[in-house]
Amino acid sequence: MRILVMGGTWFLGKRIAEDALARGWEVATFNRGLSGRDVPGVETFRGDRTNITDLNRLAAQGPWDAAIDTSSSDLAPRDVLAAATALRPVVHRWVHISTVSVYQGWPHLSLTDDSPLLECPPDADESYGYTGADGSPTQYGFQKAGGERAVTEVFGDAAVFLRPGVILGPGEYVGRLPWWLERAKRGGRILAPAPAEQRIQPVDVRDVARFALTQATGSARGGFNVTHPDGISFRDFLEACLTETGGAGAPVWVDPSVLVEQGVKQWTELPLWRTHAGVWAVDSSRAVAAGLECRTIAETVRDTWRWWAADGRPVDHPRWAEHGIAPETEAKILASL
Repeated sequence: MRILVMGGTWFLGKRIAEDALARGWEVATFNRGLSGRDVPGVETFRGDRTNITDLNRLAAQGPWDAAIDTSSSDLAPRDVLAAATALRPVVHRWVHISTVSVYQGWPHLSLTDDSPLLECPPDADESYGYTGADGSPTQYGFQKAGGERAVTEVFGDAAVFLRPGVILGPGEYVGRLPWWLERAKRGGRILAPAPAEQRIQPVDVRDVARFALTQATGSARGGFNVTHPDGISFRDFLEACLTETGGAGAPVWVDPSVLVEQGVKQWTELPLWRTHAGVWAVDSSRAVAAGLECRTIAETVRDTWRWWAADGRPVDHPRWAEHGIAPETEAKILASL
């Protein structure tokens, strides 16, 4: 296999490049060289994927059996369309990393791979879409749905879309799991969102990477929800964080209505917590049947802590600062209970 990774220097893209090299594949990466470091052994091409001259220069380096796009999360659909169009003559198959946010029903409804998507033209610019009053749908979701349509317009049945919910694991740049690990390490009374038995479905970055490479060699088309098929209860998740960090903490399970009343920001101040019924009700059975294998979330917690404790340093990203409740805010809420 000769593959092209759009991105390829951090978190998922980096893991895909490393795993492909370990399989003996030839790997090229295309990025601006601004975030992360190049994986040793890859063929590196520099450029801006919003610049048609750079894209045409990249296309001249083909062909590739597959392209795996890990770097379109901040791109307008029209930019995704331009890249797909420029590379179509030299790329046989396109694996596109998308998101569950493309669904009309997320996070309110249970979802399958056949659930309806948000509507967005394949040539839309960055202004298309909107974010609802309750945080759904999101303009991000519209943009990503348009990106999927752009790829489909160019690659047709030679395109496959991976739609993760939350990706965790070593190298995480958002800060969700590292925040919980640090909070567990600090110990004391820990503000925790009830019910404790609520199951969550984050998936390990290493398992997403492996599945992306599986799809690069396959013939499937359409979308795959990439969420943990078994999940883990929030109680067991926090217990794993406490166990791995050695923290002497005691979760205090607080009813969601109280947290909302206290103004706690869902999804960010208490990472992974959201009250919408469908947020952790995303069926991934099609992906499992197609080869998705997920390690336990407890293993993800363990390995992320080992990475983090060994001076793990993710790339700088603005979303990191959004996550985690301030200690004084947490203490105030706990004292009021």
